[in-house]
Amino acid sequence: MTRIDYNSLHTFLLVARERSFTRAAAQLGVSQSALSHSIRVLEARLGLRLLTRNTRGVSPSEAGEHLLARIADSYDNIEFALAALSEMKEKPSGTVRITTHDHAADSVLWPRLRPLLRDYPDIRLELDINYALVDIVAERFDAGVRSGGQVAGDMIATRIGPDYRMAVVGAPSYLAGRRPPQLPQELSTHRCINLRLPTHGGLYAWEFMQDGKMVETRVDGQLVFNTSGQMLTAALDGYGLAYLPEDMVQDGLRSGRLCAVLQAFWPRLTGYHLYYPHRRQPSPAFALVLDTLRYRDGVTAAAAGWTAGGR
Repeated sequence: MTRIDYNSLHTFLLVARERSFTRAAAQLGVSQSALSHSIRVLEARLGLRLLTRNTRGVSPSEAGEHLLARIADSYDNIEFALAALSEMKEKPSGTVRITTHDHAADSVLWPRLRPLLRDYPDIRLELDINYALVDIVAERFDAGVRSGGQVAGDMIATRIGPDYRMAVVGAPSYLAGRRPPQLPQELSTHRCINLRLPTHGGLYAWEFMQDGKMVETRVDGQLVFNTSGQMLTAALDGYGLAYLPEDMVQDGLRSGRLCAVLQAFWPRLTGYHLYYPHRRQPSPAFALVLDTLRYRDGVTAAAAGWTAGGR
């Protein structure tokens, strides 16, 4: 077979993964026309169409999927091997991409990693704030963060934070003239601020510890958000009750801008875990990030059968 330029294979791999010439060109720092020309030359040499172009973007053809499945791991291993060479340098370098919740980013990731980034300026950090159950391998993240230690069989979970409580709070202006709920079931008579989960499109069910077991309560209200920070703002402004991590509402409770509701039923949740593929050799930069985030009083665990992975 005609000798293939391996740069063109890398170009194909990136376009196929990104499903976009525009995004792939931006990552490579070349023009879209140069990228298209490289793919056309590769297809001509192979005598097969590798990518299908349409108005919605680009996707691998049957032949392209066949090629992608067989070269992706090889190219990833090359990238990891090159990244490992940075161990020979005085300081690690490279980009670490993590998908996480906003609360985990604010309460655990950023406080721990901020000093590290000052000490290692060649490490670049990308935090993706996302409540969806992201496929970190397909989306090319180094790791993801979720509550609890349950992960899929090909993942490792490392605890990075302590257990925490969820709280129900409301502003005095909202509670004025209203009878506070005495049981979780009485939330049906109140305006509650909901969180939308993008993976399944549903609303997050509020969990409470009642009669020695965890129970879920569906609530309703005027507002639905997709981040906890927006929920806190709405609660402070008196638009209803919010279900949030306790540490997020402590300042409001101390200042009197928020009032605790149903405190006897607040549940304690398992702390955040960082999960990542076990089959990959971590880069020195990621290994340093992992060691920095590791919860010293906690445990490291790997478990099979992960489906939802917690909040």
